[in-house]
Amino acid sequence: MASDAVHIQAGERSVRVSSPDRVIFEETDFSPMVTKAMVAQYYADVADGIVRALKDRPVTLERWPKGVREDMELSTRQGGGRDADAFYQKRMMRGAPDFVESARVLFPSGRRADELCVTEVASVVWAAHMGAITFHPWAMRRDDNDRPDELRIDLDPYGSTSFSDAVRVAGVARELLDELGTRGFPKTSGNRGVHVYVRIERRWTITDVRHAAIAFGRELERRTHGVTTAWWKEERGDNIFVDFNQNARDRTIASAYSIRPKPGAPVSMPLTWEELSEVDDPRQFTVHTVPALLAERGDAMAEIDDVAHSLEPFLALWEADLDRGLGEMPYPPDYPKMPGEPPRVQPSKKVAEHWDDEGNRID
Repeated sequence: MASDAVHIQAGERSVRVSSPDRVIFEETDFSPMVTKAMVAQYYADVADGIVRALKDRPVTLERWPKGVREDMELSTRQGGGRDADAFYQKRMMRGAPDFVESARVLFPSGRRADELCVTEVASVVWAAHMGAITFHPWAMRRDDNDRPDELRIDLDPYGSTSFSDAVRVAGVARELLDELGTRGFPKTSGNRGVHVYVRIERRWTITDVRHAAIAFGRELERRTHGVTTAWWKEERGDNIFVDFNQNARDRTIASAYSIRPKPGAPVSMPLTWEELSEVDDPRQFTVHTVPALLAERGDAMAEIDDVAHSLEPFLALWEADLDRGLGEMPYPPDYPKMPGEPPRVQPSKKVAEHWDDEGNRID
């Protein structure tokens, strides 16, 4: 039987956590088990890093209230339904304490909702009490839902590629960022990938930022082997996929210091470029190891808010691609048809005469 609730000190607040002995991650051959109280305590221990990653942003929660097991599935439906083992929480939960704040967001469907907005670590610990293990922040702050302050470069291994391949491509991305006069901040994804964040001035639209990500990915394709921006899985091959649509509205990436639902409770870990180049196995960064590392050397993203870069060098790449005849790319499937978007159909299933030059289907 689970023990009674405990209280976790989170900043200046004491946050109640129920069922503290519930096992969230089972023991593996490389990591001890993790209980619900340990998840909450982890977030309290990495307060500086997690709050920096989430502060004043709308946040989608990934909730695993029953724990993480290999036979469990993450529902893609909002709220998951009664029988869901895990689900995304895109709307603010009822019964939140007074100190937990929210932010109004606009979804691609045109609907609006209030999401969790972290202003202090106690909000993160309370969300952990509610079964959240991963935090997915938007790329903009709550005071402007349409102007991102973050460009996200998602290097996702596909096919037979691995973390080491993502690290290699990240090194090329660093060189390109240097040429563009911008500073990128890398982190492990918590799985096999690598994420690179660039702070930008809040002058451009979400569409502009997405175009910047597409152009950056295409430039990586030209500069090194083993990289693709192909949206359709059948075309990606054994390459690192630059997931440009992570910069579309309501598309989010697990934040720095977020726990991922994988065996061993791995964490999405910010690293210096030099540290990243030396990592062989990202599973070394877990709930058990990261707090001590953060306390010892500080947050590798501590300076991320110091400078906001111009997006113009990235958009110059986009304009150059337009001159090459390379334009818009497909949006995620739940989006309405977007201006200039090519046909949203798998290339192997496309019948040319069924589509006009603007990507609209001809009945």
